[in-house]
Amino acid sequence: MSSPSLAAIILAAGKGTRMRSNLPKVLHPIAQRPMIGHVLTALEPLAPERIAVVVAPGMEEVAAAVRPATTAVQSEALGTAHAVLAARHALAGFAGDVLVLYGDVPLVTTATLEALVAERRRAPEAAVVVLGMRLAEPGAYGRLVAAPDGTLAKIVEAADCTPAERAITLCNSGLMAADARHLFALLEGIGRENAKGEYYLTDIVAAARRHDLLCRVLEAPAEELKGVNSRADLAEAEAAMQRRLRRAAMAAGVSLLAPETVFFSADTRIGSDSTIGPFVVFGLGVTIGEGVQIPAFCHIAGATIGDRAIIGPFARLRPGAELAPEVHIGNFVEVKNARLARGVKANHLAYLGDSTVGSNTNVGAGTITCNYDGIEKFRTEIGENVFIGTNSSLVAPVSIGAGAFIAAGSVITEDVPADAMAIGRGRQVVKPGGAALWRARRGNAALAKEPRGKR
Repeated sequence: MSSPSLAAIILAAGKGTRMRSNLPKVLHPIAQRPMIGHVLTALEPLAPERIAVVVAPGMEEVAAAVRPATTAVQSEALGTAHAVLAARHALAGFAGDVLVLYGDVPLVTTATLEALVAERRRAPEAAVVVLGMRLAEPGAYGRLVAAPDGTLAKIVEAADCTPAERAITLCNSGLMAADARHLFALLEGIGRENAKGEYYLTDIVAAARRHDLLCRVLEAPAEELKGVNSRADLAEAEAAMQRRLRRAAMAAGVSLLAPETVFFSADTRIGSDSTIGPFVVFGLGVTIGEGVQIPAFCHIAGATIGDRAIIGPFARLRPGAELAPEVHIGNFVEVKNARLARGVKANHLAYLGDSTVGSNTNVGAGTITCNYDGIEKFRTEIGENVFIGTNSSLVAPVSIGAGAFIAAGSVITEDVPADAMAIGRGRQVVKPGGAALWRARRGNAALAKEPRGKR
């Protein structure tokens, strides 16, 4: 959906005191993305002409996180209507639909926002359409009170409800769509005669009705509309988002062997016919091809994995790992800032950091690229069809030519030409009978040290 006559105001000025955190509430992550980032992502397909994020004074972190969206500062915390009014200058001259959203309601979907705008435009056009949700236990949520004709008569905050209103289960989510021609004028007429002494955005419905303007409700799933106000709420939102991401992955042709144990980031991308085992965790920036196998207990972040690769179990791919098709990374192998060409195999207990590895190279167990000298990082360049024996240390900067053979246990400190064999280890010395002689000497020495009474 794209409309040049759509704008959005996102309220993000709340301090989130119940989070007990120095981080602004809307920046707490869900699926590795700040809460408010999810709201902006849901908005993106609607292509709003303007977005204004309302913040409190001193919230430079939030302003930086939402760029290029405009920020407006609510100088005093006088309520939600006052917060929306703070965005008036950012929307100066705008005529069209205005979505009012909350930075701490991160699970709302694009489809719901599209439906909300469509309901606002549906004839006869409403001045305000509020997103509502059904809750068996409404608690502190405001109640949506219907008029006899089924339209929306008013919204009553929980603290101001009568016993009859408190029994209503259709609750206010806080999200709404309004006609920009009426929005700010209606808010200007709202007072603060209520239990909290604040300017309630919810009073916009009663204000619109006083001017004979139509208001309606659009119901949406409660899971999308619950706000995050505490660490417990954050955990619930994370669980809901993970369920959503798992369903989307499986719908796209990915097999999850134990879905409830797999954790995605919001931007994880996996190709069809890939299989993800139990207890796999994806950080930000992961793109995986088709037909990839990732057995249990892997952690992958900032990595690209080509088609038909096999990763793990117990593997770790760190940012900058670029794996071509048919690469095999086995148990307890770590890859960081390294490019592995087609068919590379590192099946056991290896570390490949700051490296380039050519096609069909085999990296033996216990191999490490020694990329850090305590001050700087250096690269290791390995050609194609190289065999690197078990327990080798490649001390960067170093280059291994195509077809080279590195003997097991070698410490390689100099470049190895193509098709050469390199052996970098101490010379073995065999002393016949030496072990028996050593044991005898050790035994005699121990006997000599014993107290006389113990002999």
